[in-house]
Amino acid sequence: MKLTTAGESHGKGLIAILEGLPAGLALDVREMDAYLALRQSGYGRGARQKIESDRAEILSGVRDGVTLGSPLAIAVWNRDYENWKAYMAPEGCDTSARQLTKVRPGHADLTGLKKFGGSDARNILERASARESAVRVAAGTVCRALLRELGVEVCGYVRSVGDVCDETAYTFEELALRRPELFMMDDAKQRAAIEYIDACHAAGDTCGGVAEVRVRGLKSGFGSCMTYAEKLDARLAAALMSVQAVKGVEIGLGFGAAARRGSDVHDEIFYDEGRGFYRMTNRAGGIEGGMSNGEELVLRAAMKPIPTLMRGLATVDCATHAACRAAAERSDVCAILAFEVIAESAVCTELAAAVLERLGSDNMDALLRRYEELPQ
Repeated sequence: MKLTTAGESHGKGLIAILEGLPAGLALDVREMDAYLALRQSGYGRGARQKIESDRAEILSGVRDGVTLGSPLAIAVWNRDYENWKAYMAPEGCDTSARQLTKVRPGHADLTGLKKFGGSDARNILERASARESAVRVAAGTVCRALLRELGVEVCGYVRSVGDVCDETAYTFEELALRRPELFMMDDAKQRAAIEYIDACHAAGDTCGGVAEVRVRGLKSGFGSCMTYAEKLDARLAAALMSVQAVKGVEIGLGFGAAARRGSDVHDEIFYDEGRGFYRMTNRAGGIEGGMSNGEELVLRAAMKPIPTLMRGLATVDCATHAACRAAAERSDVCAILAFEVIAESAVCTELAAAVLERLGSDNMDALLRRYEELPQ
């Protein structure tokens, strides 16, 4: 299975094409819209979320709510395009207006201009924008539906905002109790996080955080120890790192494992006639040797603070080389809840690809039979 996306932040819309989906998967566009709405929610979001109200439209690959096995195309149209048509229309527009030459630190602006040429960073930022993640959420919801048919569930929560961190270990069932404002689990921690976001807003600053994604129900053996490109942890880490603003990924204990002794890191193995092989701990985060081991997958991703600051950072105008303050586009103070939803979607997409590669099937009935035959 392969996912390709296209579109610009202020262009006509965003398009996702999923190739390799089996026929016979029932889809509900309302579920896509629900996750798109979650992506636009959360404390600390900016003005654009009030302009856009994202909806998914299936363009091909589905008939009567069921996949056909052909490429599935999904569109998320940009309602704000009407305000930008004069400057963004592919058929012809005024490229001299809305130029961005005061390149922003932390963005792709300057590096993108060096790579692709030109003098207007808008040609870079329109594609590099996290707006692209909207259509990845829509596509990820399709992959979530496929995994759900196999009994695989994906959920997560926000572990930290800025320096406000919740170190509590939560069960998968408890994740359903995450708070709607920030997807944190603890009321007191969330109140402190909201105060932290407010302080950033007052200072014209931004903040990031850490999201944890969990996967329950995935059987062992997905991924491989035979070639590095097939390692499941490498693939999932790459999927999460591909999300805008991610600067770090860890699985299981992650970086914490480096500070412990081996006896306090590795999960001991036991056997019971009724239960089979099992582990009492899950410090590996459900992956050993690049393969799922049947335990819950535990992944965390660190989102950096949003680099567009309302007060602007010191930079250079690439047209004049004069020192200046970075330009400010519409932006958020904190988008950690949205990031958690996007991270779940990225994990769903990569897991679905790994499942289909191993079980390869043209239709859902055959896929379900093959999955059922696998050992736990």
